Amino acid sequence: MKTILIVDDDVYIGDMLEELLTKENYAVGCAYSGTEALLYLSSRRPDLILLDLMLPGLSGEELLPLIKDIPVIIVSAKAEVSDKVDLLLGGAADYITKPFDTSELLARITVQLRKNTGRKSSGILSFDAIRMNTDAHTVTVADMPVRLTQTEYAILKLLMANPSQVITKSVILDRISEDTPDCTESSLKVHISNLRKKLKAVDGKDYIEAVWGIGFKLNEEL
Repeated sequence: MKTILIVDDDVYIGDMLEELLTKENYAVGCAYSGTEALLYLSSRRPDLILLDLMLPGLSGEELLPLIKDIPVIIVSAKAEVSDKVDLLLGGAADYITKPFDTSELLARITVQLRKNTGRKSSGILSFDAIRMNTDAHTVTVADMPVRLTQTEYAILKLLMANPSQVITKSVILDRISEDTPDCTESSLKVHISNLRKKLKAVDGKDYIEAVWGIGFKLNEEL
């Protein structure tokens, strides 16, 4: 079942979209501000996001650049062509103006999910000089193979699948539990420390950043 995150501060529209999408057999998440959406994305990865622009706290325009590798359909009352062009060039996958026809919105959602499924089928994740082949379960840094334990591989895969997002310790443990049931909260730091050392040994870059008191993310300031 595909998951769609609705980010809209209008409760009426949010409830209407949730009911519509649930009837179409989508799982639905809701956030009523940009900040709440960012918090949602720190622990979960929807297949598509419906994003309003006029949000309290973090606006839709500010949130959009922080969303990586998830198709975003802007759903906004702003109808100026210049607004649409700027947002599409800024990373949005599509733009639909309020008020909208629900059948058109569902069609646009179907198209984006179909495109995204095709993009994900390659089994390749990349970040800077790191390249992971999830089909072959191999990792290279600057074209040099890196041997990882099962736990290290699972952690790196999770981080690379969610670039720019801070992943909390509890989420890491929950997401990798099926592949690495032996990893515990007390041993997680050791596994991540060993992973960082192995990656750094190849080209001297510290690829994993600890966000104090929260969790870990890939270091974008390399």
